[in-house]
Amino acid sequence: MTESSEKRAFRESVRRTIERHILPFVEEWEEKGIFPAHDLFPILGEAGLLGLEYAPEYGGQGADHTWTVILGEELGRIPSMGLFTAIAVQTDMATPSLHTYGSHDLKERYLRPAIEGRQVAAIAVTEPDAGSDVANIRTRAERDGDEWVINGSKLYITNGVQADWLCLLAVTGEPGPRGMSQIVVPTDVPGVVVSRSLRKLGNKASDTAEIALADVRVPVSNTIGTVDRGFHQQMQQFQHERMIGAYMAVGSMLMALAQTRQFVLERHAFGAPLANNQYIQFRLAELSAELDLLRTYTHACAESFVRGENTQRQTSISKLKAARLQREIADWCLQFHGGQGYMEETWTARYFRDARLLSIGGGADEVMLRVLARLDGLPA
Repeated sequence: MTESSEKRAFRESVRRTIERHILPFVEEWEEKGIFPAHDLFPILGEAGLLGLEYAPEYGGQGADHTWTVILGEELGRIPSMGLFTAIAVQTDMATPSLHTYGSHDLKERYLRPAIEGRQVAAIAVTEPDAGSDVANIRTRAERDGDEWVINGSKLYITNGVQADWLCLLAVTGEPGPRGMSQIVVPTDVPGVVVSRSLRKLGNKASDTAEIALADVRVPVSNTIGTVDRGFHQQMQQFQHERMIGAYMAVGSMLMALAQTRQFVLERHAFGAPLANNQYIQFRLAELSAELDLLRTYTHACAESFVRGENTQRQTSISKLKAARLQREIADWCLQFHGGQGYMEETWTARYFRDARLLSIGGGADEVMLRVLARLDGLPA
């Protein structure tokens, strides 16, 4: 993907914003296990980073998807996957369906404030008994006049502790894919309770919640798009989630390899720099080559998406390979840092923990393989 001077300037602008408003606070937020989304997101909104592809009518930038590639790669440079994942929830996981299918009123009340950073959004799909198997969610919304009455629970909700509203997937008709709807649920209405703030192996700077919903009443007009079409809308929204996930992974891997190359050049063992070891040279060169291939592929996927093509296959491959390569690179970066890499004060320890999530969240590796198998004509 060729970058124009305008896009290069945008990349530098994103990097400066991150360096000024995020990097100085990463360690503090990681230690606390949460970052102040209501303080940070307005800054990102003012910088025009929370609605790149959304209509200017609602405060967005009206850009095409290739600009999101740049944003994702630069977010990936943040040495905290929890932070950049939380930002991506706001930009590419909780809001795409609202922008594509939501009514004008819903966009004014929820999308615009999310783009401006005044409201924090979260995507509420996963449940205690339904993770990758989205078709089997049990949270139900029953119609009572002009209101939905919602009961159920949602689990592993990124931004859930701080969220002002949820893009909630619930059963509104017959169980299964043909009877689900996406509903905007404000978190300040009676019956919405953060029952737990979850402790995680990694991605510590982002808050993750279990949310209980007991007789929650919201207007039927809070439905995003068409009633009972929410499953299909959510599947499309997942494509955005998987693409931004791959772009951010590329950015984080570029940083990890650059930092490891610098380390082996400076670190001496047996009277010479580690970089003199041919095995280390070759392993880093091979990982760099694999990353080049992945980055080129993700850029091609983005360009196909801009042309309006069906990119389900490319997106699934990008997500699968990015997740697996990130795990591999995290492991080798830690290995080449030796004992230092195993220490908490070294970036490699956090990276090793954080990197594990992408093979689980947003569609596990096995789900991506299942999608690809079906596209290849193998039986369900």
